[in-house]
Amino acid sequence: MHFTRNAFRAVFLGGFLVCAGLIAFALYAQYRLGMNPCPLCILQRVAFIALGLVFLVGGLWAPRGSARKLLALLVTLIALVGIAIAMRHLWIQSLPPGTISSCGAPLGYLLETRHAHGGLWGVLRMVLSGSGECAQVEYVLGLPIPLWSLAWFVLLGAAGGLTGWRSR
Repeated sequence: MHFTRNAFRAVFLGGFLVCAGLIAFALYAQYRLGMNPCPLCILQRVAFIALGLVFLVGGLWAPRGSARKLLALLVTLIALVGIAIAMRHLWIQSLPPGTISSCGAPLGYLLETRHAHGGLWGVLRMVLSGSGECAQVEYVLGLPIPLWSLAWFVLLGAAGGLTGWRSR
């Protein structure tokens, strides 16, 4: 069976809608439910936004050939970054209380003073080391939020990656 251009477009536009829905829920949880995001949550949001933008470009363009494979590669790479961040977040949440510093500087402050922290890479290193905010577990439907993020990164990465590599 041939994999048509419309099927590629449908998968990529569907991926975009899922990413948009996840960001909408994150904003709802933040502003209506009072779940303030930690720096790792913010990085996961950035990964979902980047993933959504690639899905949107692929869905609107629906390219053929090597451009399709390039979009699939981008989706896979961004999803892998999101998976790594979500797994790090879950690991930090699994540590016993008191093993992580109680709080860190807000991400906005770190970015404003990034030159004093070794530039963007230094700030990223500090954020990925985790802090007390990242160790706090918030549940949605009985599961920690980073576990939901991990599941969505896996599903979206697999769907976009496999769709882009599937032969015509």
